[in-house]
Amino acid sequence: MANGKSGTWRNWAGNVTARPVREVTPASVDELSDAVRKAAEDGLKVKAVGTGHSFTATAATDGVLIRPDLLTGIRRIDREAGTVTVEAGTPLKRLNAALAREGLSLTNMGDIMEQTVSGATSTGTHGTGRESASIAAQIRALELVTADGSVLSCSEKENPDVFAAARIGLGALGVVSAITFAVEPLFLLSAREEPMAFDEVMARFDELHAENEHFEFYWFPHTGNCNTKRNNRSTGPVAPVSRWSGWFEDEFLSNGLFQAVNSLGRAVPSTIPAIAKISSRALSARTYTDIPYKVFTSPRRVRFVEMEYAVPREALVETLRELKAMVDRSDLRVSFPVEVRTAPADDIALSTASGRESAYIAVHMYRGTPYQAYFTAAERIFTAHDGRPHWGKLHTRDAEYFTAAYPGFGEFTALRERLDPERRFGNDYLRRVLGD
Repeated sequence: MANGKSGTWRNWAGNVTARPVREVTPASVDELSDAVRKAAEDGLKVKAVGTGHSFTATAATDGVLIRPDLLTGIRRIDREAGTVTVEAGTPLKRLNAALAREGLSLTNMGDIMEQTVSGATSTGTHGTGRESASIAAQIRALELVTADGSVLSCSEKENPDVFAAARIGLGALGVVSAITFAVEPLFLLSAREEPMAFDEVMARFDELHAENEHFEFYWFPHTGNCNTKRNNRSTGPVAPVSRWSGWFEDEFLSNGLFQAVNSLGRAVPSTIPAIAKISSRALSARTYTDIPYKVFTSPRRVRFVEMEYAVPREALVETLRELKAMVDRSDLRVSFPVEVRTAPADDIALSTASGRESAYIAVHMYRGTPYQAYFTAAERIFTAHDGRPHWGKLHTRDAEYFTAAYPGFGEFTALRERLDPERRFGNDYLRRVLGD
């Protein structure tokens, strides 16, 4: 186990910093348990951090920062049960590639795969799906190091009350050391990407959602233009994005040129509406077929800050129309598209889709651009429609709001009181969202 004095920790977006007393990189569950016990002896808080892709201070600490860099890899594959157990620090991109080599895949995933499995699930990372839910909803068991250093195995059969909550635990119940996911035989997805007018997407949203296993779209502020994406299972053959198209659309347009135009927009905000009209028409229709992670995920190299809320799916069209009207009548200059995805209801206590079919609306701003006015106005609209903010993305809500927003909120906080009465895993963010 590597111990060391620590400097300043920063998250991916650069909007959160912390100065832990020390960093610890355990190489086993036993070493992780020892690190938690030692922190308790020293009277220090403990937080585990993955790749820092959260925009909130979920993992920030001035105590002991646990880095799971050595807790990686697949522990075991159970083909009969259809599960894979992985160490908590395993990056999703490594898990996806390793599963593919074994002829296996997760059923659904988010659109980036830089995060660790524990970081992604603990904050409720999700993709889009008519029937298939978030990554956390695919968890079948997990291993949790609790405040006294003991190791707790959790599943529907073993410690089911902890399992019900800890799949999206915000790091508040303990440090996740391993996760068992449901997996299935590797399959193919056909993606159809197509520009579509905003008004057409709004008119056809229920139909597009019902007809596709995975439907999502992006609306470009200051325009009436959207780009839609439909992913459905396919019998093949494999027809991946060509090397040229992949480079031109995914690297040059979506990363290189996008970086340049955002830099221009940050320097000269008045250019943004004109740029938006051009860039919203730059992507052409295309179809391709490949294994799931090559279809679900895409590289995101342009840094930004983000707010995302889940609203009841039936409220999506009205909520998004209000967001567009707000941007249209304001002086805001928004260079990032607004992303819309869906999820079925699930049974996880603090899942943004807990107990209700949900639609997600994500607003972004280029890093270094003032975002408060835009996010504040957007949040006002989202909360008016009973929105639930993504736990890893910017929001201003607190425990009082969440008590009303989540039927299982009281059960979660009661479990936290039992597992971590001294708040060994607490920090300022958890104090705000969960209460004392």
